[in-house]
Order: sequence, then C-alpha cells, then structure tokens
Amino acid sequence: MPFWLDRPDTEAVDIAVEADRHGFAALWIGEMATFDAFALATAVGAATETIPLRIGPLAAGVRGPVAVALGLSSVATLTGRPVSLALGASSPAIVTGWHDRPWGAPATRMREFVRALRPILAGQRADFDGTQVRAHGFRLRREVPDREITVAAFGPAMLRVAAEEADRVVLNLVTPEQVAGVAARLAEHAGAVGRPAPRLAVWVPAALELDGELDAATLRQLAGQLAVYLAPPGYGEMFTELGHGELVARARAGVPRAELAGQVPAELLASVGLVGPAPRIVDRIAAYHRAGADHVGIVPATATDPAGARLLATLAPLVGAREAASDRPLAATEPGASR
Repeated sequence: MPFWLDRPDTEAVDIAVEADRHGFAALWIGEMATFDAFALATAVGAATETIPLRIGPLAAGVRGPVAVALGLSSVATLTGRPVSLALGASSPAIVTGWHDRPWGAPATRMREFVRALRPILAGQRADFDGTQVRAHGFRLRREVPDREITVAAFGPAMLRVAAEEADRVVLNLVTPEQVAGVAARLAEHAGAVGRPAPRLAVWVPAALELDGELDAATLRQLAGQLAVYLAPPGYGEMFTELGHGELVARARAGVPRAELAGQVPAELLASVGLVGPAPRIVDRIAAYHRAGADHVGIVPATATDPAGARLLATLAPLVGAREAASDRPLAATEPGASR
C-alpha cells in the first residue's frame, strides 16, 4: 500500500483489497502524510477478509509505548486479524519538524522502546525507566496475540539494536548485495549476545514493463518517491554506497524534490526495485531470498495500474502468494516514511 504522491489517498484501501483477493501473505501499513496508521489498518480490516496486517514502521520518537500498544490492541480487537508492529527511527524532519518531539540517541530510544513495549503487549502493567523512554502503571485490557516486533535498521548502531532486540529487521530500497551484507552483520551481532539472528524483510518498489519498457508516468512515480529518501540519514549513505553520492549531496543541500526526481537515473530505480517483465521480477525476488531475506514486500506502482491490480494478479500465481507464506512470503506493502 504505497504512499505515491500522485495518487488518491484512498487508493490504499483498494490496494489492500487486491492484495487480499490474490492471497498475499501480509499487508504492511505505514504512515506518512495521509492517514493515521491505526485508523487505516482498521479500515483495511473492514474492507478485506483474511490478510494479516503489519503496522509500521512507526517512528519510535513520535508515540510512546502505551500509545502504540493501544493502537495495536485496538486494530487486533476491531478487525479480528493478526496484527504485528514495525518500528523505525524515522528522521529529524518528521520527529521534530512534524511532531515537535526531540530527536536524539535514536538507537538508545529504539532499544528502550522495544523493552518497554513487550511486557505491555503481553498484558503486563507498564514499569520501565530508561534514559529516553519511561512508562508506568498502564495495563492493556486486551493483550496483543501477535507480539512480533520488527525494527527498520540501516546504520551500525541501529543494526546492533535490531540484532539484539528485534524479531525481524526490515530494509527498504536496497539491492540484494546490500541485503547479504546486512544479514551477515545481524548474524554476527546476534551471535555475540547468544541469540538467533532476527529474520530479515525487504521492501522494493515494483512495476511491470509492457512491450519491453516502463511508461513515462510510472517512471516519474518511482523516481518521485525515491527522491524523498535521498537526504534522510541511512538512506543517503546507502545511495552513496551505490555510486550516487552527488545526487545525495544535492538532496541534502536543499534541491527541490521535483528537480531531484528528474535526475534519478533508471539504473538506480532498477537496482533497488522489481522492474521489468514478470519473469525478471520473479528472478529478482529470488535474488533477495538468496541474499538472506525471508520476506519480500512489494510496493506496487499504480500510475498506470490502479491499485496495482495488474501487477498483483500477475505475480500471485508465480510466487505462490499465501501458499508459500510459511517461509518465503511475498507481501504487498505500504511503507510510509517512518523508517
């Protein structure tokens, strides 16, 4: 369920319906500038039949553990669906600029947030004191059955926290080679504290080529969204690693997003996405799995494919959709910006 800037906000629910109808394994619901994630997840639960919901990544610096626990419990109770959570650091622009919350020590805050939240989701009374996170006295009326916590991580400090605290790690806009590197670092960090490495999910934008090429509207859509991520911490370093440091520098210097979008090269889109005919997309999904991803979330382009209906209908039988969900799931995704 992507937040494309050039599409109607309510298309999110239409994408959810298509993903559910075609048997995808999970629906990730993020949060950016349209809907509150918990409200949208409840609406999706009312509009669909069975698809499990994964909410986030939500910015750990915006809500506290009690607010997040209330949201998850509300969605799980009102929809009757399995509902799990993803958390991310987000960025100073969102945490401080949008929400008037302090930005600082994001890795420490993430560790404390997860430790404070787990007992609350299990129905225990909140009792946590950290340097960044504190919660006392609150107790959920209904515990959350699915208490898996995913952490979005890029940098060394957040990867260490994720390896030591999370059940799953999620990466966005990455190549298979970068996935392999992260998987190795997670295994090393987790092994050092005597726990199994968390599972690894990736999100990648996806678009079907027709007649051997992408249409101009889809290219603009993909480039426009990628341009949003050129400047934020973690993402900029990742794109620099791929050889696009000059583009990142321009983004961080304040060049307007629309201008940056026109400078995003097609090879960058292809390196961090699922772009091409269906067989090429399926091969690319397999490459992410070989690199260490247990879960590939697709972000369907909808510029000329409303609700991603053609893409989802084409891919579902090729990847097995929900029938393969036990160990190699494919999911439709709404990442949002809080990663």
